[in-house]
Amino acid sequence: MAVCEVCFRHCEIKEGSLGFCKARTCRDGMVVPYNYGKITSLALDPIEKKPLRRFYPGSMIVSVGSFGCNIRCPFCQNSEISWSKEVLDMAQRAAYVSPEELVKIALRYRDQGNIGVAYTYNEPLIGYEYVRDCARLVKEAGMKNVLVSNGTAELAILEEIIPCIDAMNIDLKGFSDEYYTGLLKGSRRQTMDFIEEAVKHCHVELTTLIVPGENDSVEEMREISKWIASLENGRSIPLHVSRFFPCFHMTDREATDVKKVYELAEVAREELEYVYTGNC
Repeated sequence: MAVCEVCFRHCEIKEGSLGFCKARTCRDGMVVPYNYGKITSLALDPIEKKPLRRFYPGSMIVSVGSFGCNIRCPFCQNSEISWSKEVLDMAQRAAYVSPEELVKIALRYRDQGNIGVAYTYNEPLIGYEYVRDCARLVKEAGMKNVLVSNGTAELAILEEIIPCIDAMNIDLKGFSDEYYTGLLKGSRRQTMDFIEEAVKHCHVELTTLIVPGENDSVEEMREISKWIASLENGRSIPLHVSRFFPCFHMTDREATDVKKVYELAEVAREELEYVYTGNC
């Protein structure tokens, strides 16, 4: 048995078993990434889809994902590779792509506007070793690295990868512990600590998905935007205020009213210079 040190859970993993995220295992008494290089998703996406609006706008980026996640959003749009019962089946069907091969793929699409690699779709930090190894080679090849994450990781993990990461989009899903711990099974404090440190090292944009009846009050958006503004260069950190659509385990409510998204975006603009609406 060994203790995983990636996130706040600190899972005690028995030999050959998997942690909460279904992506880390214990082998010879050490925690290792079970999902290393096992790719379930690979696409050439517009950079704005990450979403990043103020980092090489108009460019494309090779986007790569594996499987597993360390929180449990009931509205997950990538549930089949993140936390539904199909995850372990996806693990068996995933194709191995070495860091060297991923760099070759990225370079192959350079003439189509590709600027590098985005680690996304599932939660990339639960397999940070692959992100680290790929990012080093991508950087050596003169290309960019982008991380799309829920920010649920210890600062030691950020320290491992940050020398090679050029930009991040991090979910700040809400601003109450009840929402984070109760509904998402996550840690607001760890996410906030991760964001606070990340903004010191690379370009960071944040995303808040507005879920009706959960995190859609003016008061909460005011708290979110004030906190962001308090960070280093905080007023210039872009915030994406995004519209929820019912899916996966959360089909008990309608999509967020577009007027509500616009209203909350205006509230955020009281503190922040760059606020964008999404899924509207």
